[in-house]
Amino acid sequence: MHSILRDCRAGDVTGLAETAQAEGMTPEALARSIAAGRTILLKNAKRDYTPCAIGEGTKVKVNVNIGTSGQRCDPAMEMEKASAAIANGADAIMDLSTGGDLAAMRRGILKLAIPVGTVPIYEAVRRAGNVIDLSADLLFKVIREQAEQGVDFMTLHCGVNREVVETLRLDPRVMGVVSRGGSFHTAMMLASGEENPLYAEFDYLLEILDEYEIALSLGDGMRPGAYVDSVKLAKSQEYLTLGKLARVAHTKGVQRMIEGPGHMDYAEISYNVKMIKEITDFAPLYLLGPLVSDIAPGYDHITGAIGGAAAAAAGADFLCMVSPSEHLALPDTRDIIEGTRVAKVAAHIGDLSRRRETELPRQAAMAEARRTLDWEAQYSLALFGDHARAVHDRDGDCETCSMCGDLCAIKIVEKALEKKI
Repeated sequence: MHSILRDCRAGDVTGLAETAQAEGMTPEALARSIAAGRTILLKNAKRDYTPCAIGEGTKVKVNVNIGTSGQRCDPAMEMEKASAAIANGADAIMDLSTGGDLAAMRRGILKLAIPVGTVPIYEAVRRAGNVIDLSADLLFKVIREQAEQGVDFMTLHCGVNREVVETLRLDPRVMGVVSRGGSFHTAMMLASGEENPLYAEFDYLLEILDEYEIALSLGDGMRPGAYVDSVKLAKSQEYLTLGKLARVAHTKGVQRMIEGPGHMDYAEISYNVKMIKEITDFAPLYLLGPLVSDIAPGYDHITGAIGGAAAAAAGADFLCMVSPSEHLALPDTRDIIEGTRVAKVAAHIGDLSRRRETELPRQAAMAEARRTLDWEAQYSLALFGDHARAVHDRDGDCETCSMCGDLCAIKIVEKALEKKI
């Protein structure tokens, strides 16, 4: 059966040239990384756009979550948010809708020329009526239907098995299970006494994903949702399970990435990233945050970006945007723009550590533009030049910034040197 992973194992670089060029790689190098399972290419066979590479040797990517809820179901607003995210640098969109016509919402998002991800159990629970009545047959049916619609990657909480749930009893957490998908699977298992079907029938799941060339995002259903829970046992037990599943998926020709922890101390980030990478045979790593403090509601996009920058520098490959309204409300378009931009800054900081030689020329050009007070050059080099221009121009047209004015350090030294010469 044809698949991106099998083609790359065979040395076939067809269709990789444009993506490789965007990453500063040769098609052959990109193919080797995909073949080794250290990079994935997001691209459903049913959709037409340039594939997005995530993993070793590539730029750190940013995902943005959008979607309706039971409280606020406005598909037009969600489409506006998706467009705003793309305009501000999002590399992928996840549709997490739980309210309204979910299939119609997805059809709208899938018209965008960008990778789209979903969490199928959300729709499955809605169709079942409640999580207790959700059957394995319905869950797999929803997965297949979403695959046929053209979804590029799916978060599937295959690692939330009975063994992992038992660790919650052995080492209780203040916040318990905060992953919505993780909570659904936990509730199913506790109610039925049976294993998570995505774990028990993992080979069947891989057959569906392989048929449609969908990347498997192994969900972190036991991610800590509170700073005080970051060293509890459940997440580490799930790491081990995800490591085994990642190897099985790769062996069977299915691209996969790993989702990682949500809240933890800044000093724990590098260790956790490196541990997950080793356990999963260096599969691409997808993180929400991590959020490095719980007491900054309204600024969680900042705590998440701080953690994301540290994680990216340590080896994380894909950062999920955290919005200013995280833990408080459904994000509006302004939240999406602000969260996306902050996440892009975090990803860029990661790139400076991982791809220093590639990123250095732009940094050097900015230094020169600042030395010569070339504002237009600064705006063109900035990650968000429109914002930089607006801030500088609010005090009127001036040669220096309005903070220093005639006491500009650059101008003072420049004049002093001229006199000395």
